[in-house]
Amino acid sequence: MDLWQNLLLAGVGIIAGILNVLAGGGSLILMPTMIFLGMPGATTNGTARVAILGQNVTAIAGFRQKGFSDFRLSFSLALCAIPGTFLGAFLGTKLSGVWFNRVLAVVMLGVLVTMILGERKKKKSKLNPENDVKSLDQNDLEAKDSIDQRRRLTAGHFLMVLVGFYGGFIQAGVGFIIIAIINNVMKLDLLRTNMHKVFIVAIYTVVAIGIFAWEGKIDWITGLFLMAGMSLGGWIGSHLAVSKGDSFIRAVLYTAIVCMSIRLLLM
Repeated sequence: MDLWQNLLLAGVGIIAGILNVLAGGGSLILMPTMIFLGMPGATTNGTARVAILGQNVTAIAGFRQKGFSDFRLSFSLALCAIPGTFLGAFLGTKLSGVWFNRVLAVVMLGVLVTMILGERKKKKSKLNPENDVKSLDQNDLEAKDSIDQRRRLTAGHFLMVLVGFYGGFIQAGVGFIIIAIINNVMKLDLLRTNMHKVFIVAIYTVVAIGIFAWEGKIDWITGLFLMAGMSLGGWIGSHLAVSKGDSFIRAVLYTAIVCMSIRLLLM
């Protein structure tokens, strides 16, 4: 890449970093730009990981500065993602073709439908709370909540294995999948969902970078330019997430999913 191309990518990286932290899909802006500038698909897939690591490290720091961190849960979820990352990243070094776009678009639309249905279910439950609790006393309710919480945690950790595989394989759009799991399955709010998301992605991205580097699929100079841009974007995005709250994040998320899916299907 020439200097002007790297500077351009750094600028695109700022936008991608903000979008990644607030919702996901920033790589769907960044990676097509890299390919358009002449970088091979597999090298694009690997080089973007360097920037994604920087973006998520600064996002973690941003959330922590605002008083939002739960490293124990974040780390246990990230550890579950690592086994899938090894296989996914190895396959990702071989990835090319239009099926990348089609599979990603279908996954994103599926996540959108799942999140909308989950949000409707939560609203319905709030409107009719007596349907769930009318026959239970306080002790029963506490026991039920404890069992439900353990089930949600177990399911969330199990699904992280699949997140690791997908993140290692493609990465672009993995934020949408993590949000669907933590927000809908584990029932955490979107702010804390994003807090965990950036930590999980940072941890498994270290593994993915190692595999792509071993296969010679990383342009390190371009990766460092991208890291500078996306790190700044990640910092800005983490502060916006805390200051704007759930409704803003949800609006950005839904808009990003629809726009990116249409773009992918038309490519």
